[in-house]
Amino acid sequence: MIDIRLLRENPELVAQNAKNKGYEIDTNKLLSLDDERRTLQQQVDELREKRNQNAASMKGGRPDEATIEEGKQIKIALAEREGYLNNVEAEFLELFKKVPNIAADDVPFGASEDENVVVKTVGEKPSFDFAPRNHYEIAEQRDWIDKERAAKVSGARFAYIKGELVKLQLAIVSYVVNTLSDEAKLREIAEGAGLDVSIKPFIPILPPLMIRTDLYDAMDRLEPRDDRYKIEDENLWLQGSAEHVLGSMHADEIFDESQLPFRYLGYATSFRREAGTYGKDMEGILRMHQFDKLEMESFTTADAGMNEHLLFVAIQEYLLASLGLHYQVLQKCTADIGKPNARGIDMETWLPGQDKFRETHTADYMTDYQSRRLKTRVRRADGDLELVHTNDATAFALGRIMIAIIENGQDAEGNVRVPEVLRPYLGSREVL
Repeated sequence: MIDIRLLRENPELVAQNAKNKGYEIDTNKLLSLDDERRTLQQQVDELREKRNQNAASMKGGRPDEATIEEGKQIKIALAEREGYLNNVEAEFLELFKKVPNIAADDVPFGASEDENVVVKTVGEKPSFDFAPRNHYEIAEQRDWIDKERAAKVSGARFAYIKGELVKLQLAIVSYVVNTLSDEAKLREIAEGAGLDVSIKPFIPILPPLMIRTDLYDAMDRLEPRDDRYKIEDENLWLQGSAEHVLGSMHADEIFDESQLPFRYLGYATSFRREAGTYGKDMEGILRMHQFDKLEMESFTTADAGMNEHLLFVAIQEYLLASLGLHYQVLQKCTADIGKPNARGIDMETWLPGQDKFRETHTADYMTDYQSRRLKTRVRRADGDLELVHTNDATAFALGRIMIAIIENGQDAEGNVRVPEVLRPYLGSREVL
């Protein structure tokens, strides 16, 4: 959630920001409820004080009937006021949760993702002396993907990943884990991006794959629920990306400033319904109900949050460039950055088999929007308590990056060139 003081002091800004992001909110209703709950809270506090005074007067002897009757009336009035307060608090919270985070100053205005801005294009499209094929054609030919048997076992949009493709995925995982655990490599990436940031390495982590409803909601990643998988008869959901269970793991905790930044690299199997997709996106392993991802998550002080976001973007670029892939960087516009995000960057990688760029990475900066409800804080060196700032970003979505490797590295016979940085993890093999 945003800071309530911002709503009270600048409701016009809050309303305009929501409109720019495509959300409808009623700031007048929110302010009215806020006034009402503050009045009720004052009344409740006063009645509790009277109750305590009344109880104290009964100690040390038999109270008179007037004192007893006063106590009964206070109890009745307090229960009534607390009931009103609980109802108003619930209504206010439900509406306040719908207020999106404030977009950073440099986020371009736009009404849809079509107005995202390409800020950089890196590399060149590969050239072929044959018509490049879709990854699925090659993978079926090589028996790397079996969707037919997966459909028999699990239904549509699941797959068995097999043979050489499994080895490739594990090689990518090992490469990324080693890269982001290496201070020297992080220093190289930060210096290359001109960033003065900590080079503290990422902690590799295998997180749980389920998350409680309250924490999913506090992360503001539960909606749209139609895109999530609920565990029947349990207060649990299958997570849709590792950051959902990484960003929530320090709920109700206080970091010491010396611990920050705190960085995780999560490797998880994730689940999404991917409702509404069809056609070419159904081919191969581009859009699946189940997929594996390497995701970065971090907790920083407020003053370090933006540079941490830029570091994550630099890491994404480094990883893509190291595979020799052609990609473009997009700054997401107001309508596309998402409700909890203050800023967002997407990266799209060229897929020759589709003759287009497709999204492979996203980097989200949430400021203190998530940590406010999660109550994840930091004790600064001067003793002050502050909310942390959170960042998350894709290191690699394994399916999509393997699609890119297959389609960009293919030859006419369906062999696939292994990017040089992955070869040490595949026994020095140059071709799959």
